[in-house]
Amino acid sequence: MSANNHLELIAQTWLNAFNERNLEKLLSLYHDQAVHYSPKLKIHQPESNGLVSGKEALRKWWQDAFDRLPELHYQINTLTANDKRVFMEYIRQVPAEPDMRVAEVLEIADGLIVASRVYHG
Repeated sequence: MSANNHLELIAQTWLNAFNERNLEKLLSLYHDQAVHYSPKLKIHQPESNGLVSGKEALRKWWQDAFDRLPELHYQINTLTANDKRVFMEYIRQVPAEPDMRVAEVLEIADGLIVASRVYHG
């Protein structure tokens, strides 16, 4: 399997774990000291300034999202990988909210996500 295919597989596993709300599977894809940036973090955890680091901070963030939005779902549009990162474009879907286009970059080293950044309007 090429490096690009391997990274795309990690991204697809990430999307599946997220949509299944399988927090342990999702966290298993991350390095222990991974960092994550999201504009939604700035809104829901203003003290974070949009950035968290480490698996426990990720666990807290995603558990909160799953609790607040039990029907949250990501519909993939595009996965593009090179040897170090994956660019994902997906639609964030929550009933009673307008769909939101989201871009997310996963930076991967030694088979684990070391950083992720979310972008949306």
